Amino acid sequence: MSTHDTNSARAHAEAHPRFAAALAELGLDVPVRRFPDATRTAAEAAAAIGCDVSEIVKSLIFTADGEPVLVLLDGASRVDVERVREELGAGAVKRADADLVRATTGYAIGGVPPFGHVTRTKVLADRALLKHERVWAAAGTPHTVFPLDPESLIAHAGGALVDVRQT
Repeated sequence: MSTHDTNSARAHAEAHPRFAAALAELGLDVPVRRFPDATRTAAEAAAAIGCDVSEIVKSLIFTADGEPVLVLLDGASRVDVERVREELGAGAVKRADADLVRATTGYAIGGVPPFGHVTRTKVLADRALLKHERVWAAAGTPHTVFPLDPESLIAHAGGALVDVRQT
């Protein structure tokens, strides 16, 4: 194992094991940062990292006509559920409960990463994420985050670019 591989494995060890496996499968070599205190909210994550809250990626699960959908949104914004409904052509969209989030993604609320989930879902990525050179997202636990350029993050998540934040 090379030094690069060892450093990558050490960094990925901080992530949730399922997410670390997803990083390896995708060939992504990103640093995973662990914090002693949970960073369950975008504001907590931004404070711990030392970045603007809009550079945090929220990975939120909703249901559209009963089917789970992942919405990726910057930490400073709120989802406009009506825009999500229109984007999907759904009759009803609502926020998923904690049990459905875990069943869909394999992760608990506050630690849901943008990819590496147990099930495949439709992914909507809000266009405002592209305003940044780098964004930070959960690495599978409320204590871990990783940075990535937003274009790569959205591509690895299989996200469709949309405008779904409240204005």
